[in-house]
Amino acid sequence: MSKLFDMVKATQDSLSDDILVHLKSYKYSSVDKSFISRYILKHYWNAFVELLPLWLAPNMVTLLGFAFIVVNVILVELFMPDLVGPGPSWLYYSFAFGVWMYSTLDNVDGKQARRTGTSSGLGELFDHGIDSLNCTLASLLETAAMGFGSSQLGAFTALIPCLPMFFSTWETYHTHTLYLGYFNGPTEGLLIAISIMIISGYCGPQIWTHRVTEFIGLPEIFGESTFRDLWVTIVLGSFLTAHLPACVYNVVVARKRQNLPVLPVFMEWAPIGVFTGSILAWLFSPYSTLLSENRLVLFCVTMSFVFGRMTTKIILAHLTRQPFPYWTVLIAPLIGGAFLGNLPRFGLPMVSATVELWYLRAYLVFAFVAYMHWALLVINRITTFLGINCLTIREDKSMAREKVYRDFGEGKLNVANVRADTGKGGLKNH
Repeated sequence: MSKLFDMVKATQDSLSDDILVHLKSYKYSSVDKSFISRYILKHYWNAFVELLPLWLAPNMVTLLGFAFIVVNVILVELFMPDLVGPGPSWLYYSFAFGVWMYSTLDNVDGKQARRTGTSSGLGELFDHGIDSLNCTLASLLETAAMGFGSSQLGAFTALIPCLPMFFSTWETYHTHTLYLGYFNGPTEGLLIAISIMIISGYCGPQIWTHRVTEFIGLPEIFGESTFRDLWVTIVLGSFLTAHLPACVYNVVVARKRQNLPVLPVFMEWAPIGVFTGSILAWLFSPYSTLLSENRLVLFCVTMSFVFGRMTTKIILAHLTRQPFPYWTVLIAPLIGGAFLGNLPRFGLPMVSATVELWYLRAYLVFAFVAYMHWALLVINRITTFLGINCLTIREDKSMAREKVYRDFGEGKLNVANVRADTGKGGLKNH
């Protein structure tokens, strides 16, 4: 109990008024180079946000989007727990619709914030925190849609999105700007995922076991390879050749611009290194039964909280201009799991499937409780400091917003002023 009290006190001390004061000068910054976002989806998002009532808080918009993913993960457990299928066609279409609605609400929550005059640093923390939770969960739907099952390929598909999310968060910490390239995960990546889900719904997930040449020819290039054979190369290759180099370049430029040393920032890759290495050591161990016993969903749900805690701490440090957080207590049981799954390598007897399963279940409970306790503590501290609500709009904010629209109707404000207040355009600016 005293240790828990010390942890709570440490969190509260790390969120003192002197530290949170940076939130009052908060200004969201982002660059989105995607042609699809800028010339097509932007118009859809601008039209969609007008359908939302002005009393709906932007963080609630974010949460509603996440609910579409959570519901579909539940549907996976009910109708296709083996992640292989084939499931009913409507299930794959539900995946696609859920990811589309998540993407839509994730892109209009910032517009809703500007539209209601409720932009704050809490919005970025909440938005990107939900994105971190969603990394493994939405990708789990992709695993099911392609019929990969509880296999090493299925685990790769479900967990690989954590890498680009971490490095984008690391990049934002140093540059204070979210950079999205010409081809990026939140836009083109999700559109590809949605397309795959729709194709699986129409043709069945077995289509991904067919040879590529059956659809696009070019046998001299693809030979006998199936879509599954090329999946790891395409996904991992795009991350290593496009996303990671861009993140590193932007961080290096930002550090040099501030006359700060560059090499020390690469030590900050330690958390994702330990996270990734421990997952590989545990799941891919020949002595682990998690994949063979079809525990991938349980594992990914657990990892969503572990990874969410890791990245959210970085986002909070970015917003409050604090040192980079290298450690989260939720990593410790993951290292323990990697050790547990490899006991025979150390001359110890292999644990039973039952013991490993209960260890993972206990880990999930611990991760959920620790994550929610920390999240609620941080949200409560920030909302108290800024005098705002998290999931609702305070009455005084609503009155100020209504005055803007009323003055515009009476001709007291020009169009330029209203646009400045309502924030037309832009990307997810809370």
